[in-house]
Amino acid sequence: MESEPDPVSLVDDLDHALTVLADFVDLKSPWTRGHSRRVADLAKTAAHQAGLGLDGANRLHRAGLVHDLGRVGVENGIWDKPGPLSVDEWEKVMLHPYLTDRVLSRCPALQPLGELASRHHERLDGSGYHRQVAADHLSVGDNILAAADTLVALTSDRPHRGAVSLDGAVEAMRDERDAGRLDSDAVAWVVAAAGGELERPAPRNPDGLTDREVEVLRLLAREHTNRRIAEQLYISPKTVGRHVENIYSKIGVSTRAGASVYAMEHRLVG
Repeated sequence: MESEPDPVSLVDDLDHALTVLADFVDLKSPWTRGHSRRVADLAKTAAHQAGLGLDGANRLHRAGLVHDLGRVGVENGIWDKPGPLSVDEWEKVMLHPYLTDRVLSRCPALQPLGELASRHHERLDGSGYHRQVAADHLSVGDNILAAADTLVALTSDRPHRGAVSLDGAVEAMRDERDAGRLDSDAVAWVVAAAGGELERPAPRNPDGLTDREVEVLRLLAREHTNRRIAEQLYISPKTVGRHVENIYSKIGVSTRAGASVYAMEHRLVG
């Protein structure tokens, strides 16, 4: 740094600098030109729909720009291969989010982006990479970035397949959502940001709880008595008691406190 001749040029626009990095990464392969910019823009728009606010949307945009920075650490022969990848080649591909994190961690100004940017291949069921973390460890931003990267990849040409239409991408993402790999809300926000349409699935209750049992559990978590719950739901206290017994059995608790914790963990109250 001290050897740089005057005048020294300083970067005062972080977004511009990250856009340069995005373009540099995408130039590595003819199949990824413009990929990072598209992911970043889509994630930012989806973040606004998710109510993450201006700061949250800007952070997702920046993470989207550099999410594939680690691709430079994997040879082009793998990225541009027209056929199936070998086991060893897949191992190298699965390293690129880790490399993204390591590169960003070396710069104090970019370190906060590293964890978010490097989670774009994680999945709710833990089948993603490189950390293989599951839903409980993934934020709204993580899920949006994963969905945005998926949609942009599907609608782009790749060496082993042609680009699919937006409708085709929506169908594929619906399958990933229904299989429990992509977050339902994140998919809906990203698809809407891309100009597509996707119906939201009917919410599924955890641990086989019925809709009525969820209603009882919500009131139970708010410390209502059985009689009060009965009054609100227009059923008898005896019926409430049976529901409570069934709820305890299904969710594996034996106290109202345990039921309350369960309801909060599964976002059934709030």
